[in-house]
Amino acid sequence: MYKLSIITINYNNLEGLKRTVESVVNQTWQEFKYIVIDGGSTDGSDEYINTQSKNIDYWVSEPDAGIYNAMNKGIAKASGEYLLFLNSGDHFYSNNVLLESHTRIADYDLIYFNLNVVVGEMSYIKTYPDSLSFSYFVKETLPHPATFIKADLFSKFGLYDESLKITADWKFFITSICKFNCSYKKVDTALTVFYLNGLSSDSKNQNMISKEKDTILHLNFRSFIEDNNDLNELKAVVLNLKKSKIIKILVKMGLLNKF
Repeated sequence: MYKLSIITINYNNLEGLKRTVESVVNQTWQEFKYIVIDGGSTDGSDEYINTQSKNIDYWVSEPDAGIYNAMNKGIAKASGEYLLFLNSGDHFYSNNVLLESHTRIADYDLIYFNLNVVVGEMSYIKTYPDSLSFSYFVKETLPHPATFIKADLFSKFGLYDESLKITADWKFFITSICKFNCSYKKVDTALTVFYLNGLSSDSKNQNMISKEKDTILHLNFRSFIEDNNDLNELKAVVLNLKKSKIIKILVKMGLLNKF
């Protein structure tokens, strides 16, 4: 059995798909299963995948119900202990990155790396914290192209929520960490390259993202939200007190401890 399955989903993104597949095929460590799920593209993607079939363990090109339906199809065909979702357009940081990092894929439910983010002609390395918290996930998430997920988590907690258009991977991560206390480990090196031009990066989709997140938070983490709001209110009160001239005078006079 393979230790790892790499899943690529694609829809009418032939040039991005070529970049992704070539990156996977060129890895110097090849002990993984490679799965490509195409949503019935009409731009020649299926023909290209067919030319690469000797390098792909399983592929299909057929209509699907969206990103997360395609990712769930990939999960159904995966084998091995861990999964990595490297969607079309994204690629590995180097040809040796799996050779250098595959021994670190063990023992934890989630193992996440840094992400090289490309924005137009510019790029930067996005890093992630060693410790993950609810307050972190309210604003951020883990990078699915740079996070190895233990496959049995999808059996324990369910597949990606296909009722969501953009945030099902975020829901999976916040639920795994904050609800089910999954184990995790950060590896402080770049694993993959992510191009900031997808659905979640499009400013036109920010309103949908906010609505989906708010719905998930209030359905599943209401008490966390209330505690977080109370904490933010307390911080605001303390900050206002610190700015108060009267408080500053009392501190200088030694009549009030500095805080």
